Amino acid sequence: MRILLMALCCFLLGSCGNVEVDHYAAERPSLDLVRFFSQPVEAWGIFQKRSGEVAKRFHVQIASRREGEQLILDEHFLYSDGSRQQRIWTLTPGASGRWTGRAADVVGEAYGEVAGNALRWRYQMKLPVDGSTWEVSLDDWMYLMDEDTLINRSSMSKLGVELGQVTLFFRRQPVVSQ
Repeated sequence: MRILLMALCCFLLGSCGNVEVDHYAAERPSLDLVRFFSQPVEAWGIFQKRSGEVAKRFHVQIASRREGEQLILDEHFLYSDGSRQQRIWTLTPGASGRWTGRAADVVGEAYGEVAGNALRWRYQMKLPVDGSTWEVSLDDWMYLMDEDTLINRSSMSKLGVELGQVTLFFRRQPVVSQ
């Protein structure tokens, strides 16, 4: 009986937090990645450890372009400790709101799905930590709030253990005419 009760508890805990992106299909405004990134974007974010402590703050400038069907996002990070990083994403659309993505520090492909105002990305990333590199899992949820504002919350884990959360606010910037 004890084993059955423990198995039931594990099943119930495992089923918590499994919202699918389709849950947001009716939410508006609808997220169109190509449209959102059709002009320069700035983002501000934090990484919080499991304890809630803010370990890093950062600012990101994102320039994008189209190459055929692909969307290229060129991200330039400036961290609160003064360090800098660049990540270039190559995003490829698929059927029914699905996307795949590649970047130099992403292991294999990132898999994304858009429905309504939401995008869910799942991927493995190589993360430098104290002189070594960890492969961590990210589960990103992005929500379009209005035509110029996107909010992102990511859970970062290793071997199923949550390491922390990333929170980002994206804002489209006006196009500067020359």
